[in-house]
Amino acid sequence: MTSRFLFISARPEVEAVGPEYESVRRATGLDAGRLDHHRLDVEPLRELVPQQFAGVIVGGSPYNVTTPHEHKHPVQRRVEDDLARLAERALATDHPVLFTCYGIGVLTRVLGGDVGTLYGEEAAAVEMTLTDEGRADPLLGVLPARFDALVGHKEATSRLPADAVHLARSAGCPVQVYRVGRHVYATQFHPEVSTADFVARAEVYRHHGYFPARELRAVSERLAAASVTEPQRMLRRFVELAGG
Repeated sequence: MTSRFLFISARPEVEAVGPEYESVRRATGLDAGRLDHHRLDVEPLRELVPQQFAGVIVGGSPYNVTTPHEHKHPVQRRVEDDLARLAERALATDHPVLFTCYGIGVLTRVLGGDVGTLYGEEAAAVEMTLTDEGRADPLLGVLPARFDALVGHKEATSRLPADAVHLARSAGCPVQVYRVGRHVYATQFHPEVSTADFVARAEVYRHHGYFPARELRAVSERLAAASVTEPQRMLRRFVELAGG
């Protein structure tokens, strides 16, 4: 069995791509020799089989699945089609795949749930609460029942897919994490980033509508002052459970 993992990024902003990969690598505890990186905005997944890797992690993106199809850039359309196929293959075999942020929207739609803009959250550290199922879950159960995580999204799951097990929520976003089967997970918050990572990401995306651009300094100061220590443990646990 392979001990290699794959990180799939879907960000077209080149200045955010490398730092996101490094955040995932540090959080998982994997070295570069065991964490492959595929830039989906540059190269299609083609016939990728999830079982080629012990586990797959899908990163975030400024793309939104709720953008009307005719307004989506051709690259975004291809990215979403590729991620949907990845989701279908992972679900069919119950292979370890973790969809984060933008990825949760793709997975929710594949599963027949709803994604909308009602539960968007500005860039901030927000308290998460595990459900009863979350406290008993092999992945989420290593975290405290309440913990802070970093969010910044314009859309979110508004109706949980029928086959999903609800694992975590926040006050402003009812669906923060869910599981399908035993090994396919989706999280709305960013489990990979430190506050310093998120401050740097806020600089890149200051004009993307996650917060008023003129408030960048205030947002950065709030993020830097936050204590976010638990979510990265989720990625290390993902690696452990996937046999890494």
